[in-house]
Amino acid sequence: MKSLQHYWYQSGFLATFFSWSLLPLSFLYCVVTFIRRKLYQLKFKKSYSANVPVVVIGNIVAGGSGKTPLLIAICEFIKNNGFKAGVVSRGYGSNVVGVKQVQANDSAAQAGDEPLMIYQRTGVPVVISADRVAAVDYLLKKNQCDIVLSDDGLQHYRMQRNIEIAVIDASRGFGNGFCLPAGPLRERVSRLNDVDIIAYNGVTEQARSEATEIRSYALRIIDVYHLSDGRHVALSSFSNKCIHAVAGIGNPSRFFTQLKKNGIELIEHAFSDHHRYTQADFLTWGNDCIVMTEKDAVKCNHLSLPDAWVISVTAELSKSLELELSEKILPLLRGS
Repeated sequence: MKSLQHYWYQSGFLATFFSWSLLPLSFLYCVVTFIRRKLYQLKFKKSYSANVPVVVIGNIVAGGSGKTPLLIAICEFIKNNGFKAGVVSRGYGSNVVGVKQVQANDSAAQAGDEPLMIYQRTGVPVVISADRVAAVDYLLKKNQCDIVLSDDGLQHYRMQRNIEIAVIDASRGFGNGFCLPAGPLRERVSRLNDVDIIAYNGVTEQARSEATEIRSYALRIIDVYHLSDGRHVALSSFSNKCIHAVAGIGNPSRFFTQLKKNGIELIEHAFSDHHRYTQADFLTWGNDCIVMTEKDAVKCNHLSLPDAWVISVTAELSKSLELELSEKILPLLRGS
């Protein structure tokens, strides 16, 4: 049976039926989220401020928008400008209760897949907790950081922030445009009027047709390495054989499309976001050639997959997005 998320991005009778039948719940959800945000804005509910700048990289859509590669790129941007960043995250998929700083020997079950991947790629301190305020407090007490980046948390209003960056998946947009549970929106689209930067993962059709540059980034493949021994190969080495492509991310089709554009013939295996892999998931094809995302790799490195390879990507920022980041973030770091 298809998940509800599938119908958020579909047209037709079934998709319309499910969406419209859930609209009363969506209306209630919108009212509650609106009131909650207003309570923080009017200071009826208490929020907490850190002693260093806080930048939230999040979205208004449930199910992922590809924000983690952008966060990694911003970490590198801050490092290249001579400053030290730290990251806080919900740690979705982690079995930890309370607050924890990600360590090099942690598993994805301990740290969560995205926090572990962020730590492995950047080396910056990463702290996970369902309570973002507690995570920020722990991060700053235990580490020397000039700025805090929050992986998601746009709706975590108890944590004050200096800059909000909202990421939009250009290929999927806002789905049917309804709030949860009838649609994918965590907040109404009008919420984007209040954020500091809107960053598109990919380029919208409108921008492409009008030949205009928007604040966007593209995911470019930079490395392919073996899951177990770390051997590096060229992506072209997969062009003459059929391979199994695994993706347990917010938008698996983006990963599959990118591989196809590089001339690779695929057997697609789309799993739910944050899926916890077991050997049984690969029971009939575990010895075949497999490629997967880095987010999947941190949850598969304990499995017996002799011919599994990891596709590493980087977020290439458009000039307009890079300029916007420079104009908004660097003055905070320099105290100007």
